[in-house]
Amino acid sequence: MPHSLILNITPQSPIYPNFLSGRHYHALFLNLVSSVDRKLGDYLHESNADKAFTLSPLQVKNKHKIQFHTLQYIHQNPIPAGSSCWWRISLLDDNLFGKLTPLWLNLNPEHPWHLGSANLFITSIQGTPQSTQPWSNVCTYAQLYEQASETERIINFIFSTPVAFRQGAFDNVLPTKESVFNSLLNRWHKYSGIELTNISFESVYPSAFNIKTEVISNYENKFIGCLGEISYRILGNVEAIGIKQINALADFALYAGVGRKTTMGMGMVRRR
Repeated sequence: MPHSLILNITPQSPIYPNFLSGRHYHALFLNLVSSVDRKLGDYLHESNADKAFTLSPLQVKNKHKIQFHTLQYIHQNPIPAGSSCWWRISLLDDNLFGKLTPLWLNLNPEHPWHLGSANLFITSIQGTPQSTQPWSNVCTYAQLYEQASETERIINFIFSTPVAFRQGAFDNVLPTKESVFNSLLNRWHKYSGIELTNISFESVYPSAFNIKTEVISNYENKFIGCLGEISYRILGNVEAIGIKQINALADFALYAGVGRKTTMGMGMVRRR
């Protein structure tokens, strides 16, 4: 069962921009895991395999704006102490969620966590849909599949943090249908237990886009990704089950993200 959890966070001291990077978010998550299961934390730290979680960059809440689209992934200035912030963690595997259950149930809002030199309080966790927080949700894989449309032929994606795909030894920032949907399919098959047999993306074509490239320098090497919106359309004579499978993958994107560095805040995608 995939979960998209929102952690509401209040920093007790300023968070400086050099600590608002992918590897620091990754380290904070591993510290959370290790607090309830040291072996699991060590395993996730050492493993190079595709991991069953994704992370967002830290977001400062804006009272006047619901953050549906682009998220803040570069901070030029420190986040002041006392700011109201949120951080998204998605979990793709029931086993991982289950092992972290003691963390959610025994959360102490006065226990300090650390992001670089800053102390943070995690004040609450949201795990169900909220009108003011479009990134929190939960759904079983069976429900994702059953609820997927058999007739909807238009798929609108918002790339909310930069997206890039590994091809051989290099990155490709162009969101081709093969890159986007195969990324989703691989994660679906790894974690869902539901095989999408004979699925084909030959009928999927980009129909509109408003995208740009973005360069992020706070990684080991510069990360170049694609940001913006793209629409795909299912064309031709496609059976209902084929349309349903493609729509199930598109709905799954909220949890799985696409492309590289999803465990460090990149590749966050949602369906409009």
